[in-house]
Amino acid sequence: MLASSVPGIIYSMIRFALLKKINLFGVFIVSNLLIGTLIDVLSGSAINLLWNNVFYSYFIGLLFVSTIFINKPIALYFALDFVELQGQNRIKMREVFYQPRVLTIFKLITFGFAFRDILLASIKVWLIVTYGIESFDKGLILRQVLSWILTGLSIYGFIYISKLINDNSKSTNKAL
Repeated sequence: MLASSVPGIIYSMIRFALLKKINLFGVFIVSNLLIGTLIDVLSGSAINLLWNNVFYSYFIGLLFVSTIFINKPIALYFALDFVELQGQNRIKMREVFYQPRVLTIFKLITFGFAFRDILLASIKVWLIVTYGIESFDKGLILRQVLSWILTGLSIYGFIYISKLINDNSKSTNKAL
């Protein structure tokens, strides 16, 4: 698992060096990879590794929820990073993304991210308490299926936002 995070970290650092620009999504990914690697290396035992991953998942879930409460849903900022990479003006897109209906969808997507992390961590707690160290194998399929479903819902949310924005721009162009 440690070796799998190294290419992502190297790629992100090279990308930063070439573009000379930091984006939130890149910082999040690199931070997540580094913290995950540190958890893997410093846990000391398999059971500690499982518990540390549970605590980290709860932390990330609460971080996502807190971005909703301060009206800066992290999914919105991830989307801003992506549209900027596609050549869109970040400032103009931020105004579009903060329209009430679009902002609500971004909050729901962010809540979906938080819900996924908290739900999967809670399942992992139940499995650790019930099965101990063997819990990793017991819930692997269940956790993966739930993760896919919730990720699919998030992707649908991003597609819906794109449709809303396209529909709004078409109606604005017709009015002109």
